[in-house]
Amino acid sequence: MKVLVIGGGAREHALCRSLSLDPDVTALHCAPGNAGIAEVAELHPVDQLDGAAVAALATELGADLVVVGPEAPLVAGVADAVRAAGIPVFGPSQAAAQLEGSKAFAKDVMAGANVPTARSYVCTTPEEIDEALDAFGAPYVVKDDGLAAGKGVVVTDDLATAREHALSCERVVIEEFLDGPEVSLFAITDGITVLPLRPAQDFKRALDGDEGPNTGGMGAYSPLPWADAGLVDEVLATVLQPTVDELRRRGTPFSGLLYAGLAITSRGVRVIEFNARFGDPETQVVLARLKTPLAGVLLNAANGTLADQEPLRWSDDAAVTVVVASHNYPGTPRTGDPIEGLAEVAEKDAPHAYVLHAGTKRDGDSIVSAGGRVLSVTATGSDLTEARERAYAAVGRIRLDGSQHRTDIAEKAARG
Repeated sequence: MKVLVIGGGAREHALCRSLSLDPDVTALHCAPGNAGIAEVAELHPVDQLDGAAVAALATELGADLVVVGPEAPLVAGVADAVRAAGIPVFGPSQAAAQLEGSKAFAKDVMAGANVPTARSYVCTTPEEIDEALDAFGAPYVVKDDGLAAGKGVVVTDDLATAREHALSCERVVIEEFLDGPEVSLFAITDGITVLPLRPAQDFKRALDGDEGPNTGGMGAYSPLPWADAGLVDEVLATVLQPTVDELRRRGTPFSGLLYAGLAITSRGVRVIEFNARFGDPETQVVLARLKTPLAGVLLNAANGTLADQEPLRWSDDAAVTVVVASHNYPGTPRTGDPIEGLAEVAEKDAPHAYVLHAGTKRDGDSIVSAGGRVLSVTATGSDLTEARERAYAAVGRIRLDGSQHRTDIAEKAARG
């Protein structure tokens, strides 16, 4: 099977790593990729938002499967263009990707499917914004209706900050605050059958102790020793399957990766948001634990044959990923700094720990930073304590001037 992966972050590196280990994958391509992905896949330049260009590349390569990683190409309709070219694609249509592309659309689908979520208002005027903020009170949860690369949400006790963010959005969703721990649960679906993966938890705030600004994610771990044993089955029955069924009923079947961001509240499970693709950095830990070869599962979803898929096999090991971010992230990051220590990790920590590249590029003989989140250092172990130790030992070998990372990823869960 020849596979083409679209994207160039750590999520795509995790996908490419898993696909490169799949004996059924005879050729692996990635566009545009990054310096780390280049070690396991052949890279190609492409405008990943240009459906015609992506479809042409897939045709030229003779790809048997295209996997669209990021949300922006999905919302731009890239999967539709590839499908129209007659090539199986893992990723929802433009219409179904509105589940992530519009918070208001997602709320409407959840209402139709009777999926438990936070009460909310969709606002377009300053008057509506003030009314909604007043109705819910602090802490205020303000979400940009459109795509914002994981940074469109503000949760604050400060009314002025909440109002400022709301006014900066064209259309905004203001909702009640959900208490309790958060869980990310991915499911692979062909639009009918829904196959949940193992849950993970990510860390959105920039600093230890969940302080500082929201980011795209600073680390993640799986499994969740504190979660109820029946959580996945409950979410499948009350959230994932009803949502997939509702989208099919509306004539916009969802095929690809459905990601439910959940809050385990005092009143039960509530959906915080849906995404239409693998989450970053949770993908790094979930795929680290998946033993079933990945390509066939994604192809079954693309071809509508997921009902024939054998049950997924999982490792009992735990996985932890720690994001190394550049200076000033999540503000405007400093780029172009050389990254050292990667060979040392490969030599001393493999196979239990490895580095997945996010924002990197090759500059002559060096690999340099090229984004806000630069690396996802991922490790497995017999339990979270061992996985953490291995991840942080590997992080300690990496040298990137001005870089930052959290030191408390999975710490609380490992303590039990």
